[in-house]
Amino acid sequence: MEKPSRKLDYPVIVLFVIFTLVTVVGVPMFGVKVGFTSLDWIMFGVLYMTSGLGITVGYHRLISHRSFECPAWVRACFLVAGGWALENSALRWCGDHIRHHARCDEEDDPYNAMKGFWHSHCGWIFHVSPYREEKYEITLRKDPLIMWQHRYYIPIVLSGLALPFGVGLLHGGWMGGLSCFLLAGVCRVFFVLNSTFCINSICHLWGAQPHGDGDSSRDSWWVSLVTFGEGYHNYHHTFLRDYRNGPRWYNFDPSKWLIFSLSKLGLAYNLQRIRS
Repeated sequence: MEKPSRKLDYPVIVLFVIFTLVTVVGVPMFGVKVGFTSLDWIMFGVLYMTSGLGITVGYHRLISHRSFECPAWVRACFLVAGGWALENSALRWCGDHIRHHARCDEEDDPYNAMKGFWHSHCGWIFHVSPYREEKYEITLRKDPLIMWQHRYYIPIVLSGLALPFGVGLLHGGWMGGLSCFLLAGVCRVFFVLNSTFCINSICHLWGAQPHGDGDSSRDSWWVSLVTFGEGYHNYHHTFLRDYRNGPRWYNFDPSKWLIFSLSKLGLAYNLQRIRS
């Protein structure tokens, strides 16, 4: 059977190249010639955590796997935070992720690790997938908050870049706005993107499989250090709906700690947990 052709997604390619060049060339040059302030680094850390957890807790565990439930306003906060990561709207991201689990390691797996590191890490985003099917988005499209975020995805992304610029502008004028924008805006997005990509690539190519070898998923504890606990990927593929990726108390999984803390505050409920 002939494989469907893949068309290049030129807007995504151009955007990724711009963010990459600014991060690996522009940010170091600016740092050497001008320097970054403590505020810039604080904003980088705060927005890295906010947008990263928006993906891991919001897009991934809450929406894709329904590992817990929460009030509408909390869902909206996670959707905005996830949008700041520049990883597509929740409708698209979660639809692709549901397809990944349904067709893992097969041709229509969006980030099929069988095609190598480059494809599974970031190469897959440079093509318009011919395998995107409405059936993976049916439930998502019934959620008004998800559809709201999908409609206003671009303004949400821009707000995530405008925020550090505005904070820097208030603190240090135009140059302060530029420095905070470069570090906590563009550079932060680049690192959040690549940390997430590590789950699709590294955690399907290298690591242990203590919970099952039915697919290529692997546990890489060190990936969890930059992905808020998502590195325990073999456990996750085995127990999809568990709100924990790292099931042991000593596993570094800030995402599960946040979900558990929200439950104690009455802001999360129906936490799914597999006995293990």
